[in-house]
Amino acid sequence: MYQPRLPARTTHLPIRHHRYHVREWGPEHSDLPLLVLLHGWMDVGASYQFTVDALKQPRRIIAPDWRGFGLTTGPQTDHYVMADYLADLDLLLDHYAPDQTIDLVGHSMGGNVAMMYAGVRPERIRRLVNLEGFGLPATRPAQTPERYAQWIDEIKQLHQGDKDLKAYDSADGVADRLMKTNPRLGRDKATWLAQHWAQPDAQGQWRILGDAAHKVVSAQIYRVEEAVALYARITAPVLAVEATSDSLGQWWGGRYTLAEYHERLKQVPQYRIASVADAGHMLHHDQPEVVAQLIEDFLA
Repeated sequence: MYQPRLPARTTHLPIRHHRYHVREWGPEHSDLPLLVLLHGWMDVGASYQFTVDALKQPRRIIAPDWRGFGLTTGPQTDHYVMADYLADLDLLLDHYAPDQTIDLVGHSMGGNVAMMYAGVRPERIRRLVNLEGFGLPATRPAQTPERYAQWIDEIKQLHQGDKDLKAYDSADGVADRLMKTNPRLGRDKATWLAQHWAQPDAQGQWRILGDAAHKVVSAQIYRVEEAVALYARITAPVLAVEATSDSLGQWWGGRYTLAEYHERLKQVPQYRIASVADAGHMLHHDQPEVVAQLIEDFLA
C-alpha cells in the first residue's frame, strides 16, 4: 500500500449545522499563505495526499471534505445546492485565515467552486489553480420546466432507493472500482485511497463516503452568463490545468468542448493554461509530481 510522506492531521469544525472534517498538513504556522485544496464530486479531501507528498516547500495546507462527502456529517437532505459550498468555504476561511489571503486549488467540482468563490470574494484569494473545473454545457431558459420536472422525478427515485450507491464486499473491491474508473491508477495508490473513499457498514459491506443525494440533478439550469460574470470579477492570477486526454470532450461527447471552455476563460483578467500529459480527469492521481510542480511554480 502507498505510504504517505507527509501524514495528515485531522480535525472537525462546526460549519452551518455540519461537522466538517478537515485534513491538515505541514507546519501549523507558516510565513506562506494558507493553501486550501478543494476536492471534486464523489471524492474526498484525502484525494490530494499524493500531490501534497510531492510538494517540496513546507507550508500549511488544508483539505476539507465537502458536505455530504467523506467524514463530514450533517442533517439529512435529498439534494445539494452549489451555493452552499460557497458559504461553507467562506466560513471555513473565517476560521483558518480570517485576516489573510489564501492560495486556492480545486479539482473538478472543487475547481468550479473555487472559480465561483474567487469571483464572489476576490479579496480573499491570492492565487488560484483550477484542475479540470470546466463548468457545464450551456443551457437555454426554455429548458427550465423540463429541468424542474427531472429534479422532482430524481428526488422521488432517491426516496425509493433507486439511486443508492453500490456496496462492495471489501476494501479491495473498492480499489478495483477505482482502478476500473481510472486505469492509470496503480494498485498501491488505489488500495490507500479505498481506505479513505469508503468505510465498512454494520454488515461489513464497504460503502462509498458520498451521499446518494449528490446524484440528484440540480434544480437550476447552468447559466453560462452567470459563470463568466463571476470569472470577470476574479482578481487573482489563475492557472487552468487540464489533462491532454481531453476528459471534457470524452464526458460530454461534443455537447461541450475545450474550445468553449477556453473561450469562457478569456473573461478571467489574469489566466494561463497548462496541460499534463499521460493523465486523465484525475490528473492529481495520475501525475502528482507534475501537478505539484505546476502548483508550486505558479504559487511562487
